Amino acid sequence: MAVNVPGLIAVIIFYILILVIGLWAARKTKGKDNEDMMLAGRNIGMTVGIFTMTATWVGGGFINGSAEAVYVSGLVWCQAPFGYAASMWFGGYFFAKRMRSLGYVTMLDPLQLKYGKKMGALLYIPPLSGDIFWSGAILGALGTTLSVIIDLDYNTAVIISAGVAVFYTLFGGLYSVAYTDVIQLICIFVGLWLTVPFAMMHDAVTDISVNYTTVWIKDLDPRYAGQYIDSYLLLILGGVGWQVYFQRVFSAKTSRIAELLSYAAGFGCIFLTIPAVLIGAIAANTNWNETEYYKATEYRLPAGDERYTLPLVMQYLCPTAVSFFGLGSVAAAVMSSADSSVLSASGMFSRNIYGAVIRPKASDNEITWVMRIAIVGIGSLATIMAIQVGSIYDLFVLCSDFVYVMLFPQLTCVIYFSDMNTYGSLAGYVMGLFVRLAGGEKTLSIPTLIKFPWYDETEDLQLFPFKTFSTLITFTFIFLGSYCTNYIFEKGLLPAKFDIFKCVVNLDDKKEILGLVFSRNSLTAIDKSECPADNQTIKADLNEELSGKQNNGFISVDDDNNPSDMHYSNTKL
Repeated sequence: MAVNVPGLIAVIIFYILILVIGLWAARKTKGKDNEDMMLAGRNIGMTVGIFTMTATWVGGGFINGSAEAVYVSGLVWCQAPFGYAASMWFGGYFFAKRMRSLGYVTMLDPLQLKYGKKMGALLYIPPLSGDIFWSGAILGALGTTLSVIIDLDYNTAVIISAGVAVFYTLFGGLYSVAYTDVIQLICIFVGLWLTVPFAMMHDAVTDISVNYTTVWIKDLDPRYAGQYIDSYLLLILGGVGWQVYFQRVFSAKTSRIAELLSYAAGFGCIFLTIPAVLIGAIAANTNWNETEYYKATEYRLPAGDERYTLPLVMQYLCPTAVSFFGLGSVAAAVMSSADSSVLSASGMFSRNIYGAVIRPKASDNEITWVMRIAIVGIGSLATIMAIQVGSIYDLFVLCSDFVYVMLFPQLTCVIYFSDMNTYGSLAGYVMGLFVRLAGGEKTLSIPTLIKFPWYDETEDLQLFPFKTFSTLITFTFIFLGSYCTNYIFEKGLLPAKFDIFKCVVNLDDKKEILGLVFSRNSLTAIDKSECPADNQTIKADLNEELSGKQNNGFISVDDDNNPSDMHYSNTKL
């Protein structure tokens, strides 16, 4: 079948629109430094912020996956959109305001400050893998969608889409990502809601309000309750530890705005889930044998075509013009996810790996160019995976497991517990990873070493919430490792020279610094021995300790100028 020219033109027009807006927003980065490019000058307000924060999760996998999950397993098992929305609320309440007040640039900053540069680099692996696999998965989703609707070659669709996203992100950073998110979410909203009524009126579709409990809502077998709870906890808590989220948090004008954006974006995610859920319900109530879909020979879709649920509804249950506009909404969702995930991974690499570990003396201009090269490199890797790897989505879910098991506990301990150290961090990292992999992973062909309670031999399935158990193991060993080594070294049971990580007694610096805020506008260093209870400004004798760092000096409040918002965290440099 030949390429559908009108559909191709519609996609080209949409891509040109996004590219023009992205390049227009890129003008704001002229003369700006690396931090401005990554965080849009920390100048994102409520309006643009709500759009770009919502776009954190509303992507191609989000809307395509929601429709597919409802069609295959029912609304009860469509957990991801609701879990990720709740992760926004959780992150907003427990992390957003606190971390924005401390002026971090990436979520790895507090980890490297607390545990050291090399341990921070090790903790970069889970979010890096997640971003690459996620970008590849959603680019692959777009390729299949374009193949269904306009019969464009899959590889060509993926390469062009990735190229457009990488090109404007390369020059504009978060400015381009944020402003294009506004247009993209509008298109998603209009495109999906436009699809719903037309699809409902198709002759092959029955009333979705009839037998809805058995057709598209379905129920939960109590046997799978442990797995069900495990998945929701993974989505809610594991959804916090992603740079794509904190990128928006750190770019907000104030810490209060960062918190409010998280709450608003959670509701935005749920609102944009509704049309995707309805499209899945429509697909479940469609006699596909009565449509023009050439592969359909019975009531249900052919086995293996469930992944195409959303594009098939657009193509075969809607008028041509509506299906093309719906295609635009899918393309928008993919772009809004791909650009931000590529930027977040490259930003962490340039700052926390290259700038902190490889070349600590690199200039800001050098780091900016490294980030741009990383954008191209990570975008290319995601594109290759979208083309070559068949199980990218499974790998993305696996990396979400890693974020939940290995990164969320580390971040929580850094922000809320002052006595953790690098020994505990490494112990938790290793043990949490071991227990998680010992539970088995089909995607990586890892056999099950530990059969937890309720293990199903016939399905080779862990029904026990072992991912959450692995996370608790990580927490436990972080605490045990930290408190044990603190006791051993502080009591003199081992000489200071054995403190190889230099995090307990064998410190690089003579003073223990409490709280480092290293944004250009609010670099704060506070001597632990002189930390006042009334938030008074600390003596200036620590200025010399910060020589060579940006904007030497102190502030005693965050950017909201509210003394009650002052946060302290034990950080040893």
